[in-house]
Amino acid sequence: MKKQVHVTALLSLMLVSTLAIAQTQETTTDKRPKVKSYIDLMVNIASTNLNYGAANSTLADYKEAANGLQAGVSVQSGITHRFSLVTELYFMRKGGKLKENNPWSAAASGLRFNTLELPVLARLHLGKVYLNAGPSVAYNLSGKNTIGEVSNKISFDNSAAGFKRFEAGVQVGAGLAFPIKQKRIALDIRYNYGLTNVSRSKEIYNRGLMVSVFFSKALHKQ
Repeated sequence: MKKQVHVTALLSLMLVSTLAIAQTQETTTDKRPKVKSYIDLMVNIASTNLNYGAANSTLADYKEAANGLQAGVSVQSGITHRFSLVTELYFMRKGGKLKENNPWSAAASGLRFNTLELPVLARLHLGKVYLNAGPSVAYNLSGKNTIGEVSNKISFDNSAAGFKRFEAGVQVGAGLAFPIKQKRIALDIRYNYGLTNVSRSKEIYNRGLMVSVFFSKALHKQ
């Protein structure tokens, strides 16, 4: 699992660096208008799940996704006619569920996190299509562990049953954008791959599939 995490992080950083270098070189010769800058308020439902590391294959048949709110702001800053930098800050409810009679508990169980997430993405524009990739950091504000009908707040401490506040990951995906004068409609599909273990006693990694529809406003006229 550690090897997979390191490889994923390395590939993401290599992709972002390659895009940035290519676009920096492009600015010296390309005089075409740069991509517009947009700001967008985002309110979406994201489908999240958990990866259990070495135990994931054992628990695979019992895993269920959990839907959670994603709300915040997204800012696209145009750099060149093909490249922009996207910075976002949003609240997101993450987690996953296990069906009853799973290897960890007889009753159905669930784990939820209320999280602040900050991704910084390189965005490559290919006409109406764009590609996203970049790192993301998150801070877990609170959480809840449910087994059967009993729910308890989780603790963010150094105990064996504790969880970690901070986590890191990468996001990759693509979108389809339709500019309309000084506004834009975009469909964005993105996968959030958690790289760091959020549990102090088990292997638990957050994963998430985010499908967003943006109705954005240009930051300034070009």
